[in-house]
Amino acid sequence: MKAQTGKKTAYQARMPDAQGHIAWTDQENATWQTLMERQVELLPGRVCQEYLDGMQRLALPRERIPQLAEVDAVLREATGWETAQVPALIPFDTFFELLANRRFPVATFIRTPEELDYLQEPDIFHEIFGHCPMLTNPAFAEFTATYGRLGLTASPKERVYLARLYWMTVEFGLVDTPEGRRLYGGGIISSPKETLHALSEVPVHAPFDPLDALRTPYRIDILQPLYYVLDGLETLHDLANRDIMSMVHQAMELGLFAPRFPPKPKPAEAASA
Repeated sequence: MKAQTGKKTAYQARMPDAQGHIAWTDQENATWQTLMERQVELLPGRVCQEYLDGMQRLALPRERIPQLAEVDAVLREATGWETAQVPALIPFDTFFELLANRRFPVATFIRTPEELDYLQEPDIFHEIFGHCPMLTNPAFAEFTATYGRLGLTASPKERVYLARLYWMTVEFGLVDTPEGRRLYGGGIISSPKETLHALSEVPVHAPFDPLDALRTPYRIDILQPLYYVLDGLETLHDLANRDIMSMVHQAMELGLFAPRFPPKPKPAEAASA
């Protein structure tokens, strides 16, 4: 999730002109091409067919960063979604409002060549390459919009629990298919290290249960130790029609599971390590 409150960003988003066009530099387009080419090689046999279908529909260029209008034209026809150009960080209220109105926030900056493998905030490659292909899928698109509507009226504490559900599905979800276990979460698909790690024998693969997902702590700066696996993407459609907020309240009563990772080092500890 890119929504943050009271936090500054080190990244500067590029603003579109009056026609909505963003003038990307040659270096930025080259970074996009590097990211695209290395990640596309990892997709066969690892991502779900719905993602591949979405990639085919979007026909993302390899040699340059796509303009948002190009992506919007495909998403509107497929599921009624559009992108929304935003700064690197946006308030939670804005994040949920955009999703509720089927507008997926895209921060219009791209990582530097020195940050190819990891950056602290999601950039345009993560959002477009990682998430937008799945937004052409009706089940995934409906769940994401439902999540936005729930977040709009949720309390701050409820939103923290909802964030865990988003993390374990939209960002880092896996799905079992007739062809085998596959990736659908954008946080995995946009990361070469996470793509290989998620399908290895190192992390725990657990059957998806929304209550469990709501109770599972996570860290954003490590390879995930646990992934929840859907029986099929239609599970997300079914979940969108369930009383998710009652599950949030149940999770709040039960409390969190013990984390499967060490605590994040404090700045002083990290500096001395």
